[in-house]
Amino acid sequence: MMTEQEKRSHRCCFTGHRPQKLARSESAIISDMETAILCAIQQGYTTFISGMAYGVDIWAGEIVVHLRKGNPALHLIAAVPYPDFQSRWPAYWKQKYNRLLNQSDLVRYISPYYHTGAFQHRNEWLVDHSGLVIAVYRGIPSGTKNTIEYAQSRSVPVYFIDG
Repeated sequence: MMTEQEKRSHRCCFTGHRPQKLARSESAIISDMETAILCAIQQGYTTFISGMAYGVDIWAGEIVVHLRKGNPALHLIAAVPYPDFQSRWPAYWKQKYNRLLNQSDLVRYISPYYHTGAFQHRNEWLVDHSGLVIAVYRGIPSGTKNTIEYAQSRSVPVYFIDG
């Protein structure tokens, strides 16, 4: 049986801004994320963890699900901050969230309910269970910045994509 450290060496998570905070187009970011994910796969990463927020997290999960069709060794973990996380989203994003949740190999609710630290708790969980972070980042204060700083404090490598 693999140790947690061995499992981490095959797991990669994502962090990134919501679409309204991104300076580049959705298609350009998705293209760069697919390149980063393919690079991670070449390095031996086979399990990917999405924090399931709308935007970067959902796009990344969708890429993994698409790539999994040609590579059944790939797995997707949905790390949801708390149940009903998506309840206030627009219908378009709720639909994408629910589809991705149903296509995930494992769904993990990090907190049993909403609380002020729920998102940070989820972000730290992502890093604590990964050996690599793919970050879509613009250099602005945000949960993405906090996640990157936490990863760096834990010596988890971060692959940056300009957001």
